Amino acid sequence: MAAGGLVGLVWLVASLGPAVAALRYSPDWASLDARPLPAWFDQAKVGVFVHWGVFSVPAWGSEWFWWHWQGQHRADYERFVQSRYPPGTTYADFAPRFTAHDFQPRQWAQLFQRAGARYVVLTTKHHEGFTNWGSPVSWNWNSMDTGPHRDLVGELGQALRESNIRYGLYHSLLEWFNPLYLADKASGFKTQDFVVKKTMPELYDLVLKYKPDLIWSDGDWEAPESYWNSTSFLAWLYNDSPVKDTVVVNDRWCNNCSCHHGGFYNCADKYQPGTLPAHKWEMCSSIDKLSWGYRSNMNIAELMDEMSIIEELVQTVSFGGNYLLNVGPTKEGVIVPIFQERLLALGRWLETNGEAIYESKPWRVQTENSTVTVWYTAKGPVVYAIFLLWPRDNILQLSSPTPSPATQVTMLGFAGTLTWQKAPGTGLLITLPHLLPSPLPPQSGWAVRLEGVK
Repeated sequence: MAAGGLVGLVWLVASLGPAVAALRYSPDWASLDARPLPAWFDQAKVGVFVHWGVFSVPAWGSEWFWWHWQGQHRADYERFVQSRYPPGTTYADFAPRFTAHDFQPRQWAQLFQRAGARYVVLTTKHHEGFTNWGSPVSWNWNSMDTGPHRDLVGELGQALRESNIRYGLYHSLLEWFNPLYLADKASGFKTQDFVVKKTMPELYDLVLKYKPDLIWSDGDWEAPESYWNSTSFLAWLYNDSPVKDTVVVNDRWCNNCSCHHGGFYNCADKYQPGTLPAHKWEMCSSIDKLSWGYRSNMNIAELMDEMSIIEELVQTVSFGGNYLLNVGPTKEGVIVPIFQERLLALGRWLETNGEAIYESKPWRVQTENSTVTVWYTAKGPVVYAIFLLWPRDNILQLSSPTPSPATQVTMLGFAGTLTWQKAPGTGLLITLPHLLPSPLPPQSGWAVRLEGVK
């Protein structure tokens, strides 16, 4: 390069210096919270959550099995172990039985794709501390050294990427019974041995090895940010990691972070705000209403039905949220048929009505209750009205949209336009197509597309 060119380059870099520096995030919440959320997350709307680990072996109670059994010494858990396992059984004895013999990641990816999921979040490590990959700091308590002898995180990631599904990694900051964590806890979290030797090495390893699109943190509630070093990790993640421009994180990074700090907000499990929040959020829900991990003794009354799932999805998206629906596979790696059936039902609904969900934005009104409850979403000038119950007289009354002479109404999944008239007062009355009598119950939820309304 000629000297003049070099001088020009140096001048250019110098002139850009402050601007480039300003793009870097510092390890404090004021700076980190100012980062714009990568657009893909808000556009995705629908994800699948997967809770899978050693807790899938007893498959009873919930994924908190170890804590209820040996942290709280609950009598029902102690009786369960005594009646099913040899005397002296420890939780570690369950790990070799976590075989993943029937785990076929491409089948999972195909199922999640058919369910309409745009992203999937897998538990890489729950509060039990067992890692679903060969963590270098979880000796003999990981899926490579014992149990499956497979890299479950890596295998699922590869299959999802082949299916163009974004990959999220759930990771618990704490571990209930890790001696390092218990020692830090005993010190009032003045020492940080567990964070330095276990939590942070694993988070960096996950990011560098698997390049996730999302990190779903959990296990934050016992200790402050000064203990977890969360802001330092997030500054590295946003500034220098291989996924710095695309990665999304949630809000569970310290004991007072939820609903205040991080990328999108979870706030609490199964959180429903009831009004439009000012910040991007996600509602996580589970098909099994009593557990996130697989339970061998669940019954049909304890599972969400198709209508409940669609209702939660529609309500969540109309309030600007994403919907993350959980399944718990068996210890062999099977997503049981009833969970598959629910996921496929959601996918069929989205095939018809996804236009009103994916890439949508909240409208000026989120919901109304005229003849039936209606939820609204919007895309540019187009407004979608989603109703979950079919009006008896086939007339859908919408109070909130203001029609114009140019208004056109169509229904997703039906050909042709629908006739409408201005309602007395405000809104419009839409004549719905006649549904043919059918021995099958009608599907849950329909969407009308409104053009030329305000």
